[in-house]
Amino acid sequence: MSDKVSPSIVGTEILDEAERIVGGGKHKQMRLIPRVKSESSKQVFHQENKMEELWIVHLSTFPPRKCGIATFTEDLLHSMDDLLAPNVKSKVVAINTLEIVHYNYPRKVIFQINQENEDEYVQVAERLNSTKAVKLVNIQHEFGLFGGNYGAHLISFVNNLTKPMTINFHTVIPNPNEEIWSVVRALAKRAKSMTVMTRRSKTILVEDYGIDEDKIWIIPHGIHSRPYGSSTKTKAALGLENKMVISTFGLLSRGKGIEYVIESLPQVTRQLPNLVYLILGATHPSVLIKEGEDYRNSLIQKVYSLGLAEHVKFYNKYLDRNELLKFLKATDIYISSSLDPNQAVSGTLSYALGMGRPVISTAFAQANEDVTAEVGLLVDFKNSSAFTEAITKLLAEEDLRIQLGRNAYFRTRRMTWPNVALQYAKVFSVCGLGLNQPIEQKTFPKMKLDHLIRLTDSFGIAQFANGIKPDHSTGYTMDDNARALIVCGLYYHKLESELTNAFTLAQKEKVLGLINTYLGFIEFAAGEEGYFENYVRIDKSLDYPSNREANLDDATGRALYSLALTCTIDLLPMSVRMRALRLLESKVRDGISLNSPRAIAHHCKALYQLIKSGKKISDIDCMNILKNNCDQLVSLYKDSNSPEWQWFEIYLTYSNAVIPEALLLGYKVLANTAYLEIGKTTMDFLIRKTFVNGVYMPIGQDGWYHKNGRRSHFDQQPEDVTTMVYALHTLYSITRDEEYKRLMYKAFYWFLGDNSLNQVVYDRNTGGCYDGIGQNAINLNQGAEATISYLLARLAF
Repeated sequence: MSDKVSPSIVGTEILDEAERIVGGGKHKQMRLIPRVKSESSKQVFHQENKMEELWIVHLSTFPPRKCGIATFTEDLLHSMDDLLAPNVKSKVVAINTLEIVHYNYPRKVIFQINQENEDEYVQVAERLNSTKAVKLVNIQHEFGLFGGNYGAHLISFVNNLTKPMTINFHTVIPNPNEEIWSVVRALAKRAKSMTVMTRRSKTILVEDYGIDEDKIWIIPHGIHSRPYGSSTKTKAALGLENKMVISTFGLLSRGKGIEYVIESLPQVTRQLPNLVYLILGATHPSVLIKEGEDYRNSLIQKVYSLGLAEHVKFYNKYLDRNELLKFLKATDIYISSSLDPNQAVSGTLSYALGMGRPVISTAFAQANEDVTAEVGLLVDFKNSSAFTEAITKLLAEEDLRIQLGRNAYFRTRRMTWPNVALQYAKVFSVCGLGLNQPIEQKTFPKMKLDHLIRLTDSFGIAQFANGIKPDHSTGYTMDDNARALIVCGLYYHKLESELTNAFTLAQKEKVLGLINTYLGFIEFAAGEEGYFENYVRIDKSLDYPSNREANLDDATGRALYSLALTCTIDLLPMSVRMRALRLLESKVRDGISLNSPRAIAHHCKALYQLIKSGKKISDIDCMNILKNNCDQLVSLYKDSNSPEWQWFEIYLTYSNAVIPEALLLGYKVLANTAYLEIGKTTMDFLIRKTFVNGVYMPIGQDGWYHKNGRRSHFDQQPEDVTTMVYALHTLYSITRDEEYKRLMYKAFYWFLGDNSLNQVVYDRNTGGCYDGIGQNAINLNQGAEATISYLLARLAF
């Protein structure tokens, strides 16, 4: 190994600092890239000394370098950090094109490598070997990123690396020549696992390179999660009103085939004079170095020669994520015109499908898998006439075009970055990381009430949603408004009790406004004889037929618990607490008779809350009422249980865990050991029935689970997850058995992707939660019950 040039180090000020952390000897001619002196700039290396610190290091290009792989890596790291930080942190070794070219990288970048300097590959590998925090190296592989013939310099890196390593192959070349075959085989030999983005790529690695298929995982290219919507408003914002928009984006190079799309347009524009074709993106930096803007200029010349100046617009700019997604949303049809039939994957194609845009694409490798007849049209390579026919067809048939776009959107939800990060986390966890515990300890999203606010008007929270838009036509329910009151009460307590300046007065006033809205709804729907009405129409009138047909027990139980919680949160304004207390007192005095075990359980929770807080209700013996309710649950258990069925009913349905939780809470204030014994026994039974191979699987509402029958696994509802979280929390508080605490976390992780579909159910962008999990797909509506259930579960931690 030569010591003439050492790898660049980012995020440190002096050589001694870097040497002390990475553990290597000093090199006399070490190149350092100084940064502004600050404590935070030292953290990259100081943190390695913490034994709990675990790093996944990604070898890749990285922004601000303008490169598709760089953008991919940035998105992957952001999603991985959302999922795993601070237990596991992402770091980067950045690949540069030339020794004299450097970038102002963020602190995540700990080393840089000049792609043509083979010594630097070796030196960085040795530095990573000696850095204790590094647990895995993930290589983002593209042949053109690394020096040597077909990126052969990378072999020196992997041969000297002793840390576990994975490789993500962005390009897989079929029928390789001997040199390509040798490079790929050498890399694969050293890798613990490999990931590719299409089935075709895996097949090529197995059949053409002889690589063990068990080492290869298929993980799709990630896409950004954005709500589905039409292009009308975005077109107006971009000055494209009344235009039919087709677009192509990406770094320009001759392999894009854009000239064939341009040649197809004269005939299209004669039929559709309002057509505009957007060509979005700067010229590829490598192309600029070799040939300048020759390709772009040739396209511009072709536009003028065909008389298309009013119909073709170039945006010679490297678009950031938000700009790109905005243009995609304004697009009616996306064009993917690659000339390479062996192109393994196109991030631009994935993004377009993910935004719900129908696609016309040449039949390259990924397109053959993803552009089915349900989402778009495939055309031959270098065939302008085929583009003409396809564009004309989709622009003329509006219903077909819209349906293809909707299909594309809903079929790509598994490809959103949070879901892709989950899949990479699983690969990393089996590749020598020793990360089983941290992988389980996912990062909790910050509390976010955006979608709750979106669903709420001045009267209450709407019951359902179409996507993220409130469906006010379905009206309101007591169930949802009572749950929402609990969420906002607990959250307000958090805002007021935390000694921090993070929460503004405006935020607290907003939450207090929501509390008054939901409390007002409960007052409005307070029925006669102790009960509460559940259904309210959109015109804010009580839906008497629905309420008479329904059993109002559950809505009443939830309302009582929400009022009890509200009147016992001392940090709430006195006026709010007194409103809740007065209504609660009037209902309790009515001597409510509840028969549903879940309603009884919520009533128990209300009474427990009052007793625990010391809140008195005049002339009411809360302890005695709680005892009677708990005894009623015990009686139900004795009537229904058997050695193989330890439950309160002859079936398991929804919100099951709230019933044993009520007995456990009863034990905490009444000290009746029978309540503890039955509460724990039934919880253990429910755990056995709902945790399958370590994954929480609520009882499905499509058939439920009857004694001596088969349980339904779908559709799984967020409400069930929340009740399980709270019941496990209560059981752990009594027993201090760490297994219940672990299961509590596992149940919550259902929202974050630990479920039967391995897909995230909580939407970090909107703050909403999807309505449920079916056998093959998630219900993408974000209604009140699901969103509130997530927020309640999140507040349990």
